[in-house]
This record gives sequence, C-alpha cells and structure tokens, in this order.
Amino acid sequence: MRLSPDELIFWQYGFVTLNGTLVFTWLLMLVLVVGSKLVTRKLSTGIERSRWQNLLEIVVTAILGQIEEVGLTEPKKYIGFLGTLFLFVAVANIFTIIPGYEPPTASLSTTVALALCVFVAVPLFGIQDRGLGGYLKSYTEPTVIMLPFNLISEASRTLALAVRLFGNMMSGGLVIAILLTIVPFLFPIVMTALGLLTGMVQAYIFSILAAVYIAAAIRTRKPKPDAPA
Repeated sequence: MRLSPDELIFWQYGFVTLNGTLVFTWLLMLVLVVGSKLVTRKLSTGIERSRWQNLLEIVVTAILGQIEEVGLTEPKKYIGFLGTLFLFVAVANIFTIIPGYEPPTASLSTTVALALCVFVAVPLFGIQDRGLGGYLKSYTEPTVIMLPFNLISEASRTLALAVRLFGNMMSGGLVIAILLTIVPFLFPIVMTALGLLTGMVQAYIFSILAAVYIAAAIRTRKPKPDAPA
C-alpha cells in the first residue's frame, strides 16, 4: 500500500525521478486546460445563448457571490486564482474513480505547492490593492509589537493549509484502500462516494480560506459615518 503517489516511480535516471505525483499533476493540468477550452469554445455575447452557457453563467455567478460574501468587493479580480485552486483540488479528487489514478493532492509536496501559491498571492493582491507601504504597515497594526506575531501567522497558516489538505486527502485514500482489501464489494463503493463528497468539501474549504486570507490582506479601515444630528 502506497502512502503517497511520490512512491510510484515511472522513470528514473540518476537523481532525476519521474514519480506519480508529477505525472498525475501534469495530466490533471492538461485536462483542466483542454476542458476549459472545450467548455468556453462556443460562448456567445449576444442575446441568444445556449442552455449550457446559461448553466455555466449561473455557476460562475454563484462563485462570484461566494467570493464577495467573504469580503472581496471585486470578485472578478480574484475568481481566476481562487477558481483554479478549487478546480484543481476538486478534479484531482473526482478522478479517483479512475482505476490506477492517485490524486496528486495526496502528496505533501503538492499541497505545500498549493499553499505556497496562496502564500505568494496574498501579499501580491494586498500590495496591488493597498500599495507596498500600506500593506507592510498592516504587519505593525495595531502596534509594532505585533510585527513578529503577524509574520509567524503568515508562515503558520501556510503550513496549516498544506498539512490540512494533505492529511484529509491522504486519509480518505487510505481508508478506501483498506476497505477494498477487507470488504472488496459494496461497502468500498459507498466509501468512494463519500470520499468524493469529502474531496469536494476540502476543495471548497481550501478556496474559501485562500479568499479569507486575501480579504484580510486587502482590508482597509474606513472612517465611521458621522452620527445624524
């Protein structure tokens, strides 16, 4: 039983190794790119639109609403990044129904990479919205004493994102593998369906947490309105 797709070696030459994590990650990215091209190839900007486009717009509108509810007042600016995170984690989990496929999110290296994407995106969006000085100033609010604590918070939440996603995805795969060995019939099918649901929830939570961190980075203090006379 493999604990991670890192242990699945397809090709190795010296210190160069092509493992399951790399192969499945690139295959997943290829599917996402080709799928996005196919989904959007016949979109119309006119009045007459297909049912598929109407459904797609409903889904996108719902996602924009979720992002805005987190506190990001311009959701279209962030949907590309947050939507990609969600689709990557969600599709990686959905493909577990394919025999021989192992989700790259079951590897700590993949979840760390995803968490680092959030780690880099948060200050980038923060600087873009508040400027470099305004963003750096947020680390010393409400007092300069908070500087080391805010820096530790940045690092710890990145680690927490990576470990949380890795642990949840890997544990689900292990439970299904164990059940397939013990009871190789109906029960594992039920657990697989439950694992798909859990994976979708993890994709949603990961994306929402990323949105929350971005919202915290771009927050600005607005003056309170004057009380009516």
